[in-house]
Amino acid sequence: MEDIPLHVQTLGCGRSCADENVILSPRSTGPSPPEFWEYDTSSVNNGPTGYSRVLSGLGASRRFRLVSWSWQLLSWSPKGSEVMRVILAAPRGFCAGVNMAVESLRLALDAFGPPVYVYHEIVHNQFVVRTFRDSGAVFVNSLDEIPLGSTVLFSAHGVSPMIRQTAKERNLKAIDATCPLVTKVHTEAIRFARGGYTIVLIGHEGHDEVIGTMGEAPEAIVLVEDTAAVDQLPFDHQTKLAYLTQTTLSVDDANRIIDRLKQRFPQIQGPPKDDICYATQNRQEAVRLLAQAADRVIVLGSQNSSNSQRLRELAEEHQRKAFLVDGPDDLRLEDFDNEQTVLITAGASAPESVVESTLHWLEQHFDVQLETQTVREEKVHFPLPLPLRHLASQESAGG
Repeated sequence: MEDIPLHVQTLGCGRSCADENVILSPRSTGPSPPEFWEYDTSSVNNGPTGYSRVLSGLGASRRFRLVSWSWQLLSWSPKGSEVMRVILAAPRGFCAGVNMAVESLRLALDAFGPPVYVYHEIVHNQFVVRTFRDSGAVFVNSLDEIPLGSTVLFSAHGVSPMIRQTAKERNLKAIDATCPLVTKVHTEAIRFARGGYTIVLIGHEGHDEVIGTMGEAPEAIVLVEDTAAVDQLPFDHQTKLAYLTQTTLSVDDANRIIDRLKQRFPQIQGPPKDDICYATQNRQEAVRLLAQAADRVIVLGSQNSSNSQRLRELAEEHQRKAFLVDGPDDLRLEDFDNEQTVLITAGASAPESVVESTLHWLEQHFDVQLETQTVREEKVHFPLPLPLRHLASQESAGG
């Protein structure tokens, strides 16, 4: 019998992990299949931990035993057979602000019991909202819907001073889960407005974050969504101007608008540091770099998630077919096949559980070869709102 090139896959790392091709040779020309197969160690590179551990554990005997036509420790498919390469982008999913907001609502439900009212969706993700609704959270679009004296959580997107005042007048116990990076934009709006500037806010009309930011200084802020809107601004070179941005915009789109603002109004001032959040930038960078190797891009996130929409748009700008979905139920088998490379990422408000369920769906229907590619490490953490920190400490102390 001739040598047979195989693509080795390890078991025992949560799902099948695939690595380098390995040459296996029959130990004898006895009955087929031969009981033992030898491997050519020159073809083995360092791979995933499980793969390396298995090979090193068998290095002394340099052979694999076939048991009922399946590998005792390794599964395999013939080299050249069709497999779907799946690239899992990192970073992906929850950012520090979303983690803080989600943990805040969980703690509030545990401490105060349902119902806990939330002004607007806690984050823009239908899976997260549905999960909390099932646990007793009540999402409202008006504080008038909340009984006097109840507990209300402000979402990660922030609220205007008018909402805070209304909550106070209704004697609501307010817990502020606004992302600190959104709070930073609010603070900059207040500072520029007090300095006599007219503020050009770059963002999407009607987005919760934009509504909250504009509420800080409604008489001083004008909203633009694109360069065409910049060209319609009526200001002259004597007007004190400043610009701010929504935190979840496309970096490329925001830069185009900022460049146009600076061309038209050289005197315009910007924030000391970019307003677009680190997580938005990192996830966009990962798609920009990794989509080039993919045929399909799956973005886990909801349709009302601004940062998730930008990831889909970015993939499409690279001429890749992209799908923005809440989970595998929104995918169709006919859009995929085993010969493709699929990139999976998730917006900043999408939980890792929907990534896992999507991977499981692909593995059920295709021969998946999974790899993770990390573009940038993230180690950002935001503290919980003050009213909840002692609850978190008690929970931690209790084990």
